[in-house]
Amino acid sequence: MQLRYSFRLYPNGPQRAALARAFGCVRVVYNDALRARETARTGGEAFPRTGYLSKLLITEAKKTEERAWLGEVSAVVLQQSLRDLDTAYRNFFDGLKGKRPRMGAPRFRSRKDNRQAVRFTANARWKITTGGDLSLPKIGDVRVKWSRNLPSVPSTVTVIKDAAGRYFASFVVESGTETLPETESVVGIDLGLGHFAVLSDGTKIDAPRFLRRAEKKLRKAQQALSRKVKGSNNRDKARIRVARAHAGVADARREFHHQLSTTLIRENQAVAVEDLAVKGLARTRLAKSVHDAGWSAFVAMLEYKAAKYGRTFHRIGRFEPTSQVCSVCGVKDGPKPLHVRVWECGVCGAVLDRDINAAVNVAKAAGLAVSACGAQIRPVLVPAQRVEAGTHRDGQPTVVGIPAL
Repeated sequence: MQLRYSFRLYPNGPQRAALARAFGCVRVVYNDALRARETARTGGEAFPRTGYLSKLLITEAKKTEERAWLGEVSAVVLQQSLRDLDTAYRNFFDGLKGKRPRMGAPRFRSRKDNRQAVRFTANARWKITTGGDLSLPKIGDVRVKWSRNLPSVPSTVTVIKDAAGRYFASFVVESGTETLPETESVVGIDLGLGHFAVLSDGTKIDAPRFLRRAEKKLRKAQQALSRKVKGSNNRDKARIRVARAHAGVADARREFHHQLSTTLIRENQAVAVEDLAVKGLARTRLAKSVHDAGWSAFVAMLEYKAAKYGRTFHRIGRFEPTSQVCSVCGVKDGPKPLHVRVWECGVCGAVLDRDINAAVNVAKAAGLAVSACGAQIRPVLVPAQRVEAGTHRDGQPTVVGIPAL
């Protein structure tokens, strides 16, 4: 399986200037190719192929005075920008055909975008030096902070500059599966907002709410940005402070997702989650809390880590009535308002925690053998019905349904 490893880069001044030139040239070639294809489409002409665009917009353009500066960067990153445009068109048409989720048509890239990226393939002859630096063509040896070892030789490297002005090197590597010791434990997970995750064994994991906790700091930084004159250096500095504050929130959330997902995969042989309609929930009044939780990123981590470590991952349908079914007797009790966190089954009399009961039902819907005892808060006595058993006023006991012998 292919995995992506990211490491922090620390380019010096000349290297940052060279990367800025590479970002700009890649953007120009991408926009020129998109403009050529849109012009052909509106004019009813044949769709220009990538080879023709490469010759016209890169090879021939370098010989002109207007585009001579394209020769200052590696030709590989310019070729990759054309392949990125092909991928954008392919994803757009596949979405129209129903092969993947629908997405918009390719758009022109702006030089005002705060996130820039260039990709180097093996043809660019980039390498990792013996001193641990990343040697990039026409940029130089960039210092890298290696937090771990790469499992294999990477095929490509993407240099990314985020909105906070940080640089990262993202490597795509082939990684084999690692077999963890087998365990009999399985778990169903119910994701929510009050608690980030509730497990079928009764464990409740509180929601960190990183965005909510950082709202005061973010609000002050955003207010300071709004007071700065547009186009000034002070405004650009304020924008970077806002971006760094948001990056800190995103990094903390990602670290929490990684730690929790790794723990769940290592401790359980099989994991089951519910397929949530995140896009629909993000259009409600709970949008900020939904985005703060980051369910989609967490589930994606569970899925790829299960494949990497030989665990089983299950994703049940979003229309499964996990909150309406009693996990003890299996009777569907109907929908309940969100403020009802504890409810009593009208058939078996079990008093159930709403979230734990849903987690148990998630595991059962995935075919996992879990105990429903964790969903029950306390055992209760079920009152006998009059038609089933009782005592006459004369003191003679009666049992309904058993004929007298």
